Amino acid sequence: MTSTPKTTGTNPFQELAELVSDEVITRSYVRDIPLSKGKTLALVTLDNGRDHTRPNTLGPGTLQEFADTLTALKARAAAGEIHAVAVTGKPYFLAAGADLSRVSDIPSKKVAKLLGQQGHASLGMLGDLGVPSFVFINGLALGGGLEIALNADYRTVDASAPALALPEVFLGLIPGWGGAWLLPNLIGIENALRVVIENPLKNNRTLKAKDALELGIADALFEPANFLEDSIRWADSVLSGKTKVKRANAPGKIERAVKWDIAVGIARKSLESKIGTVPRAPYLALDLLAAAKNTDKKTGFAAEDEALAELISGDQFQASIYAFNLVNKHAKKPTGAPDKKLARPVTKIGVIGAGLMASQFALLFLRRHKVPVVITDLDQARVDKGLDYIRGELAELHSKGRLSSDEHNRLGALVSGTTDKTDFADCDWVIEAVFEELEIKQNVFAEIEQHVSDTAVLATNTSSLSVDEIGAKLTHPERLVGFHFFNPVAVMPLVEVVRAAKTDDETLATAMSVAATLYKTAVITKNTPGFVVNRILAKLLGEAMHAVDTGTSFDTVNEATKPLGLPMGPFDLLELVGLKVGAHVLDTHHKAFPDRFFESTNLHRLAEHGKILDRDAKGKVKGWDKKALEIVSGGTTPMTAEELTLRVQDGLADEIKRMLDEGVVATPEDIDLCMIMGAGWPFHMGGATPYLDRVGASERVFGDTFHHPPVRGVA
Repeated sequence: MTSTPKTTGTNPFQELAELVSDEVITRSYVRDIPLSKGKTLALVTLDNGRDHTRPNTLGPGTLQEFADTLTALKARAAAGEIHAVAVTGKPYFLAAGADLSRVSDIPSKKVAKLLGQQGHASLGMLGDLGVPSFVFINGLALGGGLEIALNADYRTVDASAPALALPEVFLGLIPGWGGAWLLPNLIGIENALRVVIENPLKNNRTLKAKDALELGIADALFEPANFLEDSIRWADSVLSGKTKVKRANAPGKIERAVKWDIAVGIARKSLESKIGTVPRAPYLALDLLAAAKNTDKKTGFAAEDEALAELISGDQFQASIYAFNLVNKHAKKPTGAPDKKLARPVTKIGVIGAGLMASQFALLFLRRHKVPVVITDLDQARVDKGLDYIRGELAELHSKGRLSSDEHNRLGALVSGTTDKTDFADCDWVIEAVFEELEIKQNVFAEIEQHVSDTAVLATNTSSLSVDEIGAKLTHPERLVGFHFFNPVAVMPLVEVVRAAKTDDETLATAMSVAATLYKTAVITKNTPGFVVNRILAKLLGEAMHAVDTGTSFDTVNEATKPLGLPMGPFDLLELVGLKVGAHVLDTHHKAFPDRFFESTNLHRLAEHGKILDRDAKGKVKGWDKKALEIVSGGTTPMTAEELTLRVQDGLADEIKRMLDEGVVATPEDIDLCMIMGAGWPFHMGGATPYLDRVGASERVFGDTFHHPPVRGVA
């Protein structure tokens, strides 16, 4: 197996190469494979030489070598030496996409455009070799890795490939190396919309090998044991004419004439309702997919170059990279975490409460820890209802194929319920999910402490009460820790781990270990009202309701908060958390910080009524509830949207600065991580503190910025 020599002569992409002088180059190794009837297949294997520790990535040097390899193979094809070209990857990886490690350093839109052009120039050669081209997708294929395959004439996929995707929109980009034009013309517009836009916005959902085959991204699927041999044999049969490749999802005349524009229109309305109009990447991707209906490849690729250059040189991508690094790097090294070795083993878990939230806890602990879980409540009827919920959820997971029969039976046997607290005696971890009332929580823990060992960890899921006060009646308050989940429990990735004044290192280490086993991102916070997420949201929602109380319309409040780019407006959020819960949280913060947080009589009235928004049977918002509009009263000094936007921005900047000064968390990055993982603050905004820097709120409030230098991003 040989690697193609480095190119000589002028390199039009030299400026890109100089930005990534330390690139780990993925080499293109070529070997000839004999086929039937005297034909030869040139097989290109991509390999960065890092075994399984680092997937292949596609930087400027890699793309240049790949282009040189294909140039040489094109000459061989013209000379009749080879009759087809195939590309595959090192074991388990085709490629994980573009090397983004230096993309944020690109100095101008002109240089950014070179990135798209080089990708097109290199990968696009697969469609211009003079002989058929194949890609054998032998493993992970993300972004540019999948676009390698899309640029070829034919594709096979390994049945064990863990993930195939075009995740660029998630990072504030678009598929810029052919994906936005090639994919809809291969599998149809509706399928392409799902892969390019819907999946990235659903927490970066990926495709399995079977999905790729069903969609028509792959033409054939083979088992891993003989994947390469079967792929080569299949390619031979295609070349000989024995195998005719049919693509059922390829768009026809009717789709292009009618369905294409309709699908794009529906997708646009869906985006507007779900994410608003601030994010640029999803809409640019949508425009490219729409245009792919009636443009040729050259025009489509040129449009991708322009869109990619705009995004890379713009602010939203920079913010997205900051957020991405927070989630993938900063989150893995939580500030203030004790030595992992101090964590105590957890061999049995107790859940106090059997309501919906408690049952969700029990189900999550059961599935992740796979140890006995016992739930309790005031009476057996409530316990039985909780057990029914848990076992019903397990049965549904089993019916969907997400649990094997053995695992379903095993987990079902591990969960139990009781009204006898002595059944908690051998629990190592006990978490409560009872009513958000201080005395109730105090008494619950004081009772359970009588039955558990002195080293058992007690965890409270309180969202706003003082963990110190909750532990006031405990004999061993050092074993108490806050462990605040977000709803829905199974979906939201954040847990705020609250260190109370007496929480010891062993307890804290155990809590961090438990969070890791649950696959949650844990941020350690000081014991303070609202901790991080709820304190910031209470500030936002408090300002929104204060504006309503002063006479500002619901519409104006919604308009004023749109620049924050949050996934929903303040009133949707209030209904999501529950109006009574929201009123309680605001009251708690007003009591703690009366000079900065407002109580709202109108919110209590709305909570008694039960809703603010009028929704249809499917939960879609139709408008404001008429009764809610009638309930609100008392305001005579309404604000404009512009005035309220500034007030909210400055209020958030002031509160976050106070939180940092108080040591609620150690760094602004911890604040941003909490808001991204716990409140859905969009990646393209880069977190709360960079946003407040960009709009000038930080300097207006305290004459400085949170980040030095400030993170670029959309304002």
